[in-house]
Amino acid sequence: MKGHAGHDDIFRLSLKGLRRDLRASDVRALFVALALAVAASTMIGFFLDRLDRGLTRQASQLMGGDIKLEKDEPFGSDLRRQLEQAGLTLADQVDLVSMASHGDAFQLASLKVVDGAYPLYGQVLVDRGEGVVRVPHGPVAGEVWIAPRLAQLLSVEVGGVVQVGQASLTVGGLIEREPDQSAGFGSFNPRLMMHVDDLDATGLVRPGSRVEFELLAKGSPQAVDSVQGLLARLQTDGIEVEDVREDRPQLGSALERAERYLSLAGLAAVLLAGVAVAMATRRYVDRHLDTAALLRCFGASQRQLARLFALQLLWLALASAVVGALLGLAGQAALLALLTQFLPLELPPPGWLPLLMGVLTALAVLIGFAGPTLLRLKRVSALKVLRRELDPLPASAWLVIGVASLVFGGLLWLYSGDLWLSLGLLAGGLVALVVLWGLGWLLLGGVLRLAGRWGNGQGGVAQALRLGARQLARRRQASLGQLLAFAVTFAAMAIITLVRGDLLTTWQAQLPEDTPNYFAINIQPGERDGFLDIVDDAVESRTALYPMVRGRITAINGQPPREVVPEAHRGDNSLRRELNLTWRDDLPEGNRVVAGDWFGPDAGTNDAGGERAVPISVESGLAGRLGIGLGDTLTFAIGSQDITGEIMSLRDLDWDSFRPNFFVIFPPEVLERFGHSYITAFHLEREAGGTVLGELVSAYPGVSLINVEAILGRVRELLAQVTRAVEFVLAFVLLAGVSVLYAALTASHSLRTHESGLLRVFGAGDRLISRVQGVEFALLGFTSGLMGALLAELAAAGVYIGWLDLVPRIHWTMWLALPLGGALLIGVIGHVLSRGVRRQTPMASLGLLGEA
Repeated sequence: MKGHAGHDDIFRLSLKGLRRDLRASDVRALFVALALAVAASTMIGFFLDRLDRGLTRQASQLMGGDIKLEKDEPFGSDLRRQLEQAGLTLADQVDLVSMASHGDAFQLASLKVVDGAYPLYGQVLVDRGEGVVRVPHGPVAGEVWIAPRLAQLLSVEVGGVVQVGQASLTVGGLIEREPDQSAGFGSFNPRLMMHVDDLDATGLVRPGSRVEFELLAKGSPQAVDSVQGLLARLQTDGIEVEDVREDRPQLGSALERAERYLSLAGLAAVLLAGVAVAMATRRYVDRHLDTAALLRCFGASQRQLARLFALQLLWLALASAVVGALLGLAGQAALLALLTQFLPLELPPPGWLPLLMGVLTALAVLIGFAGPTLLRLKRVSALKVLRRELDPLPASAWLVIGVASLVFGGLLWLYSGDLWLSLGLLAGGLVALVVLWGLGWLLLGGVLRLAGRWGNGQGGVAQALRLGARQLARRRQASLGQLLAFAVTFAAMAIITLVRGDLLTTWQAQLPEDTPNYFAINIQPGERDGFLDIVDDAVESRTALYPMVRGRITAINGQPPREVVPEAHRGDNSLRRELNLTWRDDLPEGNRVVAGDWFGPDAGTNDAGGERAVPISVESGLAGRLGIGLGDTLTFAIGSQDITGEIMSLRDLDWDSFRPNFFVIFPPEVLERFGHSYITAFHLEREAGGTVLGELVSAYPGVSLINVEAILGRVRELLAQVTRAVEFVLAFVLLAGVSVLYAALTASHSLRTHESGLLRVFGAGDRLISRVQGVEFALLGFTSGLMGALLAELAAAGVYIGWLDLVPRIHWTMWLALPLGGALLIGVIGHVLSRGVRRQTPMASLGLLGEA
């Protein structure tokens, strides 16, 4: 090779060298590690990208329009004219809950009253008796479309007649799917859709009725922008305004946590792949030092050497990126197969961005974790051909760690989108690495001294223990590097496994078998005792009976709410509508005080009816949105009276528990003078449901019984499918962890081969060498398992508190399983990979001295 060799010669030589190197174990380890990194990142990237683009694309359909206005009375013609002049198409909708009947069957139904413009986006899937068809409009006047569940409960078919209020309407079809979705208690009941022209005939809309009037608008982004000032004024008038760009439908808490877990697992897989790349690159460079020296003799410059080996690894990275991208594409299809039936939208096809990110991830991992080590080949001397001891100095460990940390920090920022979180995790990781380095040095020394004492005996096991400990002590620096690599690997695998287990535990505890499946609302004070007598005789579990008063926030610290709250939350729902208030003398089940103190049972006695502020407890999320805290005051308008409360405590509560929850709780003797009703929830077995419900409906027809069994079953199915998705991703992380172990053991292959040759020269047999290597691997695995358990415990606590909103705890089982499992895993993998070493002759083993 001549110094002026062209680019084509280097390209050809790099491809030829790569084809030859594919038989080497370190190159295979590099390929597998990079492919796993790309597969994990592209799989999760494809899935999350499709989910995000799908939510953006179909947000208008899910919300019903680009803008949705809501209030408790019809909208005026002036507002309609202004919106139409801005180029928006309008549709009216009315939502309410009412009883529907057919013959002797009665069922509470969620009524959606639509006009001729419905739906603004999408189509309705309806079965009119001849199969499901797509219809671009709602029902015509005189007919209703009902959900199949409602048809079953009322025993009515298409063409039958149902009674809604005072109107008799014909069933024109069964609703298979609506393009938009509703939320709240009304959506728990089976759907009944009717035309707005029939609403007056039902007689359901009266003064005091709980009716929600909606005005939906559809238009171009420019048209939506042109009415932003008008929308802001409407919000100040108490009208609820939803903009598709700001109020995009979000996933439930289970899916949000699963999404975060997927991101965390992807980053863990990338980190493990990077560690494997760093370990395998060291062996790759050691093998090519003689080749580089020979090329220097033929006139190759340092730049040409760097270009040659960089091209070899570049081809390897591109090949692994292609394989990893295909695996990632297949993996995201599997994720969608597990989750797509529970997602509230159809997802668009995969985009190119995750694929590009996967290729960039492979290149970044290769540059960050292999680049500094690869520079050794550039500094090789031509004299190494004659004098094998003239190896270039290896790259500084801290240089390798520094460059790798910067690259991984960049990837962390790229995937999380949070610069400060990335910097914090990176700084914390570097500090932990320094601490682990010192701790590993002490721990390794202690384990070796302990093994040396146990190896003072005369038996074969004692001799193997003594020799294995001495070999680790002889190359303590290299052993410490492997120890840290194994510890980080075990920690990453343990974190992902622990998070998976704690997520599943949290989800399972969230919905126990006796979770309430019925809500009873609008129980009047005079009906309370009799209603509870019937329920308590029929059910084994019931929540407390909560009194409920409706009130609107009219002042915060004596000022209008929208002048006090942060600008981003001035349109919060809590300021637009009445809140359900309750009173309690003790903390409700599922609530936890996170700031301040719970008021006592007599806290409201002296202040009831007075001018002083009474103590109240506020949900912490509401307090955060409104920018309020302990000592601040909230004034509520209840009927024609105002009452002011001072915040004495903030509470966390579980909104997914299927129990009644309240934003604001008063002490007793404060709200009793206002008109109120009661709410409770209970679990009713399917076998006893019909009899008990019939008795309740007959005795208390004014009480609304809401069956959430279908919703509960849906949530349980969702959690089961999310669990499978989490376990699917866990497999990728475990594979990445095994690739690290494989790369690390491959990197020390030649050194162990040379050592086994020396032992053979001095008379050691296969059995002793096998025992010595087994002890060495087991000691490494046990020590790295201890360090990995410590690192995993600390990192898991940080992830739980800062990202997944879980309560941290000590995992005692891990402290036993990880050291023993590490000793077994590394012992088995090391023993399998060392079979060839034990079969080599002493002459062949000693011939690898230059590579050792």
